[in-house]
Amino acid sequence: MSNGSHSTSQSNFEQGWIDISQPLSNKLAHWPGDTSFSYTFATKEQTGSVNVGRMTTSLHSGTHVDAPFHFLNEGAKIHELDLNLYIGPCRLIDIGDSEFINADALSSHDLNGVTRLLIRTKLPNNPNSFPDSIPHFTKDGAAYLGEKGIRLVGLDCPSVDALDSKELEGHHALHQNGVHILENVMLDQLSLGDYLLIALPLAIQDGDGSPVRAVVKPL
Repeated sequence: MSNGSHSTSQSNFEQGWIDISQPLSNKLAHWPGDTSFSYTFATKEQTGSVNVGRMTTSLHSGTHVDAPFHFLNEGAKIHELDLNLYIGPCRLIDIGDSEFINADALSSHDLNGVTRLLIRTKLPNNPNSFPDSIPHFTKDGAAYLGEKGIRLVGLDCPSVDALDSKELEGHHALHQNGVHILENVMLDQLSLGDYLLIALPLAIQDGDGSPVRAVVKPL
């Protein structure tokens, strides 16, 4: 199995936790037109006492969660979301070469009893290159997850919608079916199966999203 451009150290595997988040660096690809991630720091010599860093970034840089406020003016903001959504058992599936994340692509997988789902697509895990196109959710795919009781879905893509979408059909359909969104997780390195997931958003007052440090441990 390909490791993509994001390798996991042997020590992570020995300790049980596997980092599936994109490293935040000045090389990180970002949504065209959005604020890129930038990290700078003042040295001890400059400050007289400490090294101190500064970053600027979109809240949707790298591995991140979307709050409903991202696509709905009346939607819940990041500090209002239930943290239990982002901690707990999850299942990783692979939808192969599917162009769409629809009911057909999902129905061949056992999702009974699953509340958090990670979906590996054909998109290579390359955090330093923004893709030209991505697999994306359809209304019936979102409805299928809702019927199964999924409350959080994580993708190895920068969006649950097509990159040129203005209607954001996938975002809205997932929300209408009670499914929250985690994007840009790194899944190439993982075996399919069940894990414990931690992907906590920051407590950003009134935020429309948040970067996360997403980690999993095999169950």
